Amino acid sequence: MVKYILKRLFYSVFVLLGVATIVFFLTRLTGDPVAILLPPDATMEMIQETTIRLGLDKPISTQYGIFIRGLLVGDLGRSIRFRESTFSLIMERMPATLMLAGSALGLAIVIAIPIGILAALRRGSAADRLLMALSVVGQAMPVFWIGILMVILFAVNLRWLPTGGFGGIRHLILPAIALGIRFMAVTARLLRSSLIEVMGADYIRTSRAKGLKEKAVVIKHALRNSMLPVITVIGLQMGALLGGSVVTETVFAWPGVGQLLIQAITHRDYPLVQASIILLAGVFILINLVVDILYVFIDPRISYQ
Repeated sequence: MVKYILKRLFYSVFVLLGVATIVFFLTRLTGDPVAILLPPDATMEMIQETTIRLGLDKPISTQYGIFIRGLLVGDLGRSIRFRESTFSLIMERMPATLMLAGSALGLAIVIAIPIGILAALRRGSAADRLLMALSVVGQAMPVFWIGILMVILFAVNLRWLPTGGFGGIRHLILPAIALGIRFMAVTARLLRSSLIEVMGADYIRTSRAKGLKEKAVVIKHALRNSMLPVITVIGLQMGALLGGSVVTETVFAWPGVGQLLIQAITHRDYPLVQASIILLAGVFILINLVVDILYVFIDPRISYQ
């Protein structure tokens, strides 16, 4: 297990370097940040001075070398717009993003698992068809569209909840639901399919033949073995939740890393864009490593060499 974890961490370094390289060159295609940073009537002297101060006068290969050297020692650079450490700026916003993504994940799991179990146990019934139809609709709807509809209905028309911002639990409800609906739909459909497959296995029929109650058969035997693909999707969807938080935070004015990233892109803040994506990619890689480790506890037959 330790050898496997170390190997995965070693590979993760190269993945992050690949992400950093792609992001570095893509950000340079968005335009010159000096044009946004300075007023329209800026003189040539001001433009040249700012370009030199930001290090943008150097060849792109030299800029890339400086960026990679800084990354290897943990220096993600300074924000062009805020003139602060990008790492500090992101860490200030990261708790809000993790709170939103974690709430969306928890809400989705709490609702999706009972729906998936009910649909599997009543396969082919009206309840099964209705639940799966709702899951397909939830999976098809874009996050930004769900968010706007929820704001119009629950915040503007009904005035039950605030339209956005960061505060108590009332501010978290709408963005968490909007972000979690798609994940909820995916999880419910996958659990239904996996549980139906497991319920037809020989050991399930044997458990019933021994006289075990149906509830014990489903929860103790079938559900546990059905959760492996679900956990895989949870790990993958956490990346989607972090990515979807960019849109959700913009719609609900949630002060997380996603909103910070949008602001950085708008102002062509190269270092802040790079640092935000690299750190989000790092969180995604770490989550997937944890998911891989959980496999062993769910299915002892799995071993890592």
